[in-house]
Amino acid sequence: MSLRQLPNAITVLRLLLTLPIVLALLNGHYGWVLALLLLAGISDGLDGWLVRRNGWHTRLGGYLDPLADKVLMMGTYFTVAWVGLIPWWLMVLVVARDVVIILGALAYRAVTRSLEMQPLLISKLNTFFQIVLVLSVLVNAGVISLPQLYLDALVGIVLVTTVSSGVAYVVGWSRRALAARQPGV
Repeated sequence: MSLRQLPNAITVLRLLLTLPIVLALLNGHYGWVLALLLLAGISDGLDGWLVRRNGWHTRLGGYLDPLADKVLMMGTYFTVAWVGLIPWWLMVLVVARDVVIILGALAYRAVTRSLEMQPLLISKLNTFFQIVLVLSVLVNAGVISLPQLYLDALVGIVLVTTVSSGVAYVVGWSRRALAARQPGV
C-alpha cells in the first residue's frame, strides 16, 4: 500500500468502527460508545487532513469517505432509537432525508450525466446538530444528566434542519436539472 492510500485505509477503519459502536450501544456501554465516536471523529479529521495536506485525492476516497460517514451515522441513529434514547420518528426522518438525497443525486446524474456533490450550509448545520444530539443523549444516558429542555430543543433543531436540508437539496437539484435540460444551456 502506498502512503497515498493511507486516508482510504483510515476511512475503512472508521467504517468498521460502526459495528463495535452499535454493539456497545445495545449493551448500554455508553462510555465506550463515546470513546469510539471520538476515535471515529478523529479518524475523519485525520484522513481529510492527510488528503488536503498531501493532495492524496482518490476517486475511491471520494466515495468511501461519505459512505463511512453515512454508515456510521445511520448505524448510530438507528441503534440510539432502538435503545430508546431518541424518538423513532426522528430516526426515520433522518434516514428518509438521506434516502431522498441519494435518490435525488442518482436522478440528477441520470438527467445531467454529471454529479458534483457540494454540501449546503444547511446540510452541514444539520450534520452538526445530529452529532450534537447523539452525543448529548449518550452523555445524558451514561455520564451526567442533562436538562430535558436542552435535549428537547436539540430534537427540535434536528427536526427543522433535517427537513430544511432535504427540501433545499430537492429544490436545488431540480432547478439545476431543469436548467441542464434547457436547449442552449
